[in-house]
Parts: sequence; structure tokens; C-alpha cells
Amino acid sequence: MASSQGATVSELENRDHPEPRNDAAPKPDPRDKTDQRDRRTHDDGDKAEARPSLRERLRQHRVLTAIGLVALVVCIAFGIVYWLNARHYETTDDAFIDARSFSVAAKVGGYVTDVDVTDNQHVEAGAVLAQIDTRDYVAARDQAQAQVEQAQANIKNVEAQIFSQDAQVQQARDQADQAAAQLQFAEQEAARAQELVQKGAGTVQQQQRTKSDLQASQANDSRAKAGVISAERQIDVLKAQQKSAEAGLAQARAQLAQAELNLSYTKITAAQAGRVVKLSGAKGTLVNAGQSLMMFVPDDIWVTANYKETQVTDMRPGQPAEIRIDAYPDHKITGKVASVQPGSGTVFSLLPAENATGNYVKVVQRVPVKIVVDRWPTDVTIGPGMSVVPKVRVR
Repeated sequence: MASSQGATVSELENRDHPEPRNDAAPKPDPRDKTDQRDRRTHDDGDKAEARPSLRERLRQHRVLTAIGLVALVVCIAFGIVYWLNARHYETTDDAFIDARSFSVAAKVGGYVTDVDVTDNQHVEAGAVLAQIDTRDYVAARDQAQAQVEQAQANIKNVEAQIFSQDAQVQQARDQADQAAAQLQFAEQEAARAQELVQKGAGTVQQQQRTKSDLQASQANDSRAKAGVISAERQIDVLKAQQKSAEAGLAQARAQLAQAELNLSYTKITAAQAGRVVKLSGAKGTLVNAGQSLMMFVPDDIWVTANYKETQVTDMRPGQPAEIRIDAYPDHKITGKVASVQPGSGTVFSLLPAENATGNYVKVVQRVPVKIVVDRWPTDVTIGPGMSVVPKVRVR
């Protein structure tokens, strides 16, 4: 019982005062360093025997290693060449083919009697595109021609009257000379009769007769002079009529020229070489003056490239350019810079930006650059709006 109680007390003491536990690993003995080094060496040797070295692996894959080294050298060389070469060029994908396309419209109205072209057809300058009914314009031309002939006849008539009036003027002048001679004779007769009466040798009756003849001769002389003046004035009237007739002839000729011009407008021709697109006119269509019949794309086309304003620093007219068309990537086209627009594209738009209003956010602007092509390919169809990628050498 005592021993049992003693054991119990001992257990209680041990329970109340437990011995400290030492979970840490025992410190290695410095004398065991040699053994540890030997173990590591042994382990490394085992690993080296299990895994080949890098040199051995490269030796085992000589072909792959050579290919990798060659590819690395090529990539480095290509990168250097690309960097040295690419910085001399400026390129953009915001570019397209441009042209001054226009609408072909009728100058005069009428029924379309014939259309000599079809969609997308290429025509040369002066080629007939469409024909408008000419009957009304032929009649107007003939009427104007008749008016010209009538005006010419009026001029000839006035010229004949002037010629006749010249004869009448000469006749009036002759009559005036005759009247002047008769007046002179009558004055002499009257003077002699007066002298005889004063001397007593003549009669009063004779004196009165000569005086009467003198007055009649004076009246005839005045009438003859007035006839000369009237005849000469009539020539002036006829010359004024002649000028009026000549003005009428000029007007008639102008009307004839306009009629012939309107007649020529019935034949619609191409002003320059190009292609017909969006053909809307058809035979039998009634068109009015100014109504569009088709669109026309001239052969004179170029590239409009919208470069960023930071890309045009060194861009100048005359610099060479290489152009790739998206639709035909196999065709390589060369050209040169023709001009750089003096201003961004938004300034000349329908609704230009107003930076003074609202909140301002700086945006890199685009500047249109015109690039002319040395020679367009002829085996493919190229027209305005097609996307291209130009590359301009600026350095």
C-alpha cells in the first residue's frame, strides 16, 4: 500500500514537473564531416552516372545543335538588317487608290436612241457613249439657217437701196446745179430790166416779169438744195438699216451656232480615256438636261496615303515608293511621292474638328500624301477605293 502510494506520488511529481523534451536533432559531430563529404561525393557520383552532362548531350545531338546555332545567327542577322533597313521607310495601311471620277450627264434633253457602251468598259477619248434623238435639234438648226439666209437677204436689199439712193443724190445735186444756173440767169435778167426801166428804155411789165422769174428761180434753187440734203439723209437712214440688218445676221448666225452646238450635244462622247461604271442610261429613256447617264473613271489614277503626322517629318516630293495592292499581293508597283497636303485631312472635311469647343483630347492627325505610280499593271482591274500599302523611303 505504501509502495503504491509512493509510486503514485512519484507519478504525480513527474506529472506536475515534467522533464523537458528535446525534439531538436542531435548536433553532428565535427568529426563526422569527412564522412558527410564522402557521402555527398558518393551521391553526386551516382547522379552523374545517372544523368549525362550538357557537353555529352550536345555531343549526342550535334545536328540539332548546329541547326539551332545557325537559326540563332540568322535571326540575329535578320533582326539587325531589318532594323537598319526598316528605319529608312515609312509605311501605312490607311491608303487607297484615288481618281477624279465624275458623272457623265446629258447636256440636252430628249429620248436616248442608242447606248454604245456597257458596264466597266474601257473607252478612248472621243468615243461615243450614248446618242439622243436628233430630230428636234435638226429642225432647230434648219430654222436658224433660214434666219441667217433671211438676214443676208435683208442686207443685200439695203445695200441695193443705198446704191439706188446714191444715184438719187447725184440726180438731186444735178438739179441743184441747174436751179443755181437758172437763178443766176434770172438775177441777170432782173438786173438788166431794172437798168432799162431806170433809163426809160424798158417797160414796167418787163421788169415785173423778170422779177417774177427771179423769185421762181430762187424757189427752185432752194427746193433743189433741200432735195440734195434729203437724198443724203436718206443714205444715212439706209446705212443705219444696213447696220441693223448686219446685227440681225450676226444674231441669226449665233442662233445657228447654238442650234448646231445643241445638235452636237445629242452625241455624248468621252472627254478622256477611262472606264464606264454605274451605267444607268438605256435606250428609250427620256433624259433631261443635266441628268446623269453613267459614272466615268479616268485612266489617270494615283495613291492617296494617309500617313500619321509623325511619319511625314522627312517625307518630300520625289522620294521613291513601293506599293502593294491588297487585292493583288503578287504585283509589286513602284512610284514616287508627288506632293504632301498642306494640312491634315480633317481640316478639309465636311465637318472639321473644333478643338476650341468641348474637352480636348490630343489625337495624332493623318496627312494625305499623293503618290504617283510609274506604271500600273494591265492584266488586272484597278480602280478607286482599292486598298494598298505604300512604303516610302524617306532616308
